[in-house]
Amino acid sequence: MIEYYPRWQKETVKQMLIERRVLLLSGPRQSGKTTLARELDSDETEYRTLDDSTLREAAENDPQGFIKQTKKTLIIDEVQRVPSLLPEIKKAVDEDTRPGQYLLTGSTNIQALPTVTESLAGRIAKIRLRPLTQGEIRKNNPRFIDSAFEQSFPTSPTHYDRDTIMEIAFRGGYPEPLALQDAARRRWHRDYIGAILERDLKDLARIRRKNAMQELVRILASWSGKYMDLSAISSGLSLQRPTIESYINALESLYLVERIHPWTKTDYARVGKQSKLFMVDSGLMASLLNWKIDQVRLDSDRSGKLMETFAFNEISAQVDSGNGLYELLHYRDREKREIDFLIERGDGALIGIEIKAGSAVHKNDFKHMKWFQNNLVANQDFIGIVLYTGEFPASFGDNLWAIPFGLLWS
Repeated sequence: MIEYYPRWQKETVKQMLIERRVLLLSGPRQSGKTTLARELDSDETEYRTLDDSTLREAAENDPQGFIKQTKKTLIIDEVQRVPSLLPEIKKAVDEDTRPGQYLLTGSTNIQALPTVTESLAGRIAKIRLRPLTQGEIRKNNPRFIDSAFEQSFPTSPTHYDRDTIMEIAFRGGYPEPLALQDAARRRWHRDYIGAILERDLKDLARIRRKNAMQELVRILASWSGKYMDLSAISSGLSLQRPTIESYINALESLYLVERIHPWTKTDYARVGKQSKLFMVDSGLMASLLNWKIDQVRLDSDRSGKLMETFAFNEISAQVDSGNGLYELLHYRDREKREIDFLIERGDGALIGIEIKAGSAVHKNDFKHMKWFQNNLVANQDFIGIVLYTGEFPASFGDNLWAIPFGLLWS
């Protein structure tokens, strides 16, 4: 039996149902969307899933009748299976403007579906649900970003050393395989990818070479944490660049990979414009690459990739929980100065985060953030953080900090 975990987005979902006519809860399959939607089931809600073949056929044949409500809120699970429901929902909520009429869930970015012409703009709120974070697993609230802006870093009651963090990263955040052992977890992840490529991909794009798509998923797993280079990604696949682009866009729409855009709010001419690519789950990445933890421990490149992808999974979920207050970016320039992650607050204040697998931090680890601080954001609030596998938070002066990994979720 899968353990229940409280989700950070639950209160946002409840609030949006008070404020907005339609709410879309989107994210990858098996991330917990249905569980969260069913938690809201009550005498005032009715639940219908389009994964049920009978209900799906009914929706396709009579979309207008399908969306008629007998309760205050109609929950429609996996709405991307029948895109023709969206225009009917638009008509319904234009005639009756009460909030909380429809809660939709989707495992695909519905705007990417070629058959979708209705955006529901002005009527819909969208909330992203990711695989579980460590904070959710440990039933802690998302406090890290606020604490970082306040520069208030308590000592964690638990020390998570490098090996412990790698073990956590190997498990990932999909609820079902959390309790599985290594080999069974790898099988689950591979079956999961196979099912998505077989079942959901056809709604997004015409994939002529399924074997090439499967290989591309593995290549993108190996590319997690790197800067996008379509020429390098496509080498060996014998696919044209437009095809590669359409395949990657489809995988993004299925919430399997994600891009972080560069921070470019400067007149500094040498700022890079490449996005960074990440897998949305470090455990899924490790399984696709057939990594074994004992091998990764001894390989600095692979352990660095694992921990940066894991940090992205954790940080991006905390950014999401800020309900639009924060934006997640990265920085790189032509002189190879890099900052792994930048979190920009609505008022322009910034947090820079560097990921370090080691248990010791030196002043040289801050050199890129110090240059950024002094040259590009001298008139803005900037806090620089090196996340490391040591035990204690430590100030390096000038709003620069070494912070244990565990404070992301403690």
